[in-house]
Amino acid sequence: MNKRFAVTAILACSAVILSVWYVALFGQTRRTPKSPAAQLQELIDKQAIHELFMNYGRTLDSRDFAGFERLFARDAEYGGGANMVKGSTAIRARLETALKQNGAPAPGRDWHFFFNETIDVHDDEATAVSMGAFFVRGENNKLESNSFAIYDDQLIREDGIWKFKRRRLGSTVPPWALSSSSTR
Repeated sequence: MNKRFAVTAILACSAVILSVWYVALFGQTRRTPKSPAAQLQELIDKQAIHELFMNYGRTLDSRDFAGFERLFARDAEYGGGANMVKGSTAIRARLETALKQNGAPAPGRDWHFFFNETIDVHDDEATAVSMGAFFVRGENNKLESNSFAIYDDQLIREDGIWKFKRRRLGSTVPPWALSSSSTR
């Protein structure tokens, strides 16, 4: 009887181990293959969102606040923590004020840099996380880092154009971004 119990226990444990191993290896990463057209559309969308990120910095650096305002959806939110602002006009006003306090008095003396972006597209909505730094010319014309941020973005295709729906600035990577994009 002990031999039969031992064999049964070993088989049961083996089945559990194989099941866990299979789920760990294949369960989270297996996706339905996308058609070539869907893959192409995803690449086009990611490129458009990347351009949105770059235009965010370009419009601020050139003090093109009208262009900056157009990067945000009509009911967009922007800010960090309890300092969120709602509406593209209010967002524009917030950044105009911030650059008057923190930026150079004229365009061409400070720059936004963006890097480490991860974009996950879902039809006409997307999420993204990226990092950015703001540099100003300091003493002796030396570039100095003025601030560093991690952007947690919700994006939306509005009237056929990718825009920021919510741009949250923080200093830590949002929890959802810590998982692999293949498991979201």
